[in-house]
Amino acid sequence: MRLGMFHTVGSAARPGLIVDEFVFDIRARLGRPSVTMAEILEDLPALRPAFERLSEQTPDHAIAHVSLSAPVLRPGKILALGLNYRDHALEANMALPEHQTWFAKMTTSTNGPFAAIHLPRVSAKLDFEAELAVVIGQRTRHVTREQAREVIAGYCVANDVSVRDWQLRTSQFVVGKSFDTHCPFGPWIVTADEIADPHALGIRCIVNGEMRQNSNTREMVFDIYTMIEHLSQAMTLEPGDLILTGTPSGVGALSKPPRFLTVGDVVRIEIDGVGAIENRVIAEDE
Repeated sequence: MRLGMFHTVGSAARPGLIVDEFVFDIRARLGRPSVTMAEILEDLPALRPAFERLSEQTPDHAIAHVSLSAPVLRPGKILALGLNYRDHALEANMALPEHQTWFAKMTTSTNGPFAAIHLPRVSAKLDFEAELAVVIGQRTRHVTREQAREVIAGYCVANDVSVRDWQLRTSQFVVGKSFDTHCPFGPWIVTADEIADPHALGIRCIVNGEMRQNSNTREMVFDIYTMIEHLSQAMTLEPGDLILTGTPSGVGALSKPPRFLTVGDVVRIEIDGVGAIENRVIAEDE
């Protein structure tokens, strides 16, 4: 099952059930005019039969005739794990981490799956990071690794866009990871039951048609369930929270010489079984 946020010309984004190349308007079909994606994710087990019936009806829109927004318009939390791929640690000439290293991206960095990414006024060191994103579906605290699977609503494709000089000038990554537009994700949420093993997915980043990252989620140092167990010891995870699970080798900053993004570049990120997002880089002032 695929769930996303869509809008037509002149309308606000609203939740949709996406079946093949078509979209069903969840608010209209369920008679819940203000239901949010977070509420849908929390109620998903109960809503599943209704969605299955809905998928057999006449759709409201062809997906080609709507625009897709970020599938959660304003996640309560965006949490990202650093140095979580073995091949990325190798290219950085760094030892595999013993402990999980987390940072936050501010929710104002949220961006749509096909929207523009800003090259900031203050930096030319703009980089990409292809990542598998996990979307939380249940309010969660103190779960075990074995319980963690049950609190995952689904998965998205994400780009942990990074302003490298701002990121690395201090030990805290938050500001350099949180520029506006620097967390595009989507194009939809693929529900967890559709992904047999999230740790066996091909993941790629293609810039202007050139493959830059080409790896597999099996390269993760810490698996997704261990991540959720760890985070839930410190904080309550809530429906719609977004977890970025790390990036593989091939980032621009570690190329020789470094290859940062410039205006006009098109960054496409693909994950097998989940989908693809594609974002063009524009000047911040455009």
